[in-house]
Amino acid sequence: MARRRLGFWRRLAVALLKPFLTLFTHRTWLGMENVPASGGVIFAANHISHADPLVAGHFVYDAGRWPQFLGKASLFRLPILGPFLSAVRQIPVHRGTADAVKALDSAVAAVKDGDTVIIYPEGTTTHEPDLWPMQGKTGVARLWLATDAPVIPIVMWGPEKIFDPRTAKLRLRPRTPVTVVAGRPVDLSKWRSAEPTAATLNEITEAIMLHLRDMLAEIRGETPPPLYPNTPKRAQIRNNR
Repeated sequence: MARRRLGFWRRLAVALLKPFLTLFTHRTWLGMENVPASGGVIFAANHISHADPLVAGHFVYDAGRWPQFLGKASLFRLPILGPFLSAVRQIPVHRGTADAVKALDSAVAAVKDGDTVIIYPEGTTTHEPDLWPMQGKTGVARLWLATDAPVIPIVMWGPEKIFDPRTAKLRLRPRTPVTVVAGRPVDLSKWRSAEPTAATLNEITEAIMLHLRDMLAEIRGETPPPLYPNTPKRAQIRNNR
């Protein structure tokens, strides 16, 4: 990523955040070779902590791309932080309003312009007690159908040691171990050019979430639980993988 192309505000964000993250995290970055060097990219990430956007952003930046998140619109209304988020090209999401579609339109435009967009398919930090992925929303599926850009799965483990959503406790200690892995693009070719029906969107979303779950299981060295309750349809999808 050419530094001269970042502009003042993004260079400032790097100058403020990267030294902080370098001090407080001991990083294991894996799979950077799976991050395309150019062109539009959709990153789908698991969400285990309020700290993991900083960790994911650090990873994507070190991989040579600018991290661009979909974030809650309420953050963009905060003094100082809101204008700063806009200046560094983040995308507000107006949840539950008629303006929610604008976030998707902005994300589609960004990807078609060759930028990256990082989305948490779950929409919020997971509510699962052991921090496994929960059911995802269909935003990634909609964005992929609209752009046909590669969907790169990103899984993280370790940010919960900085801020654990189960206890709401912040723990800032130097060199906290964090692991981030980028996988190969999720194979969604069977749905290419499909109409964005509810069934299609749900199937694409489940394929992505299962991919994230299985990658996270590898990092954690554990057997993952079922992603959703075992309904006949979902059990059949899993058995056919």
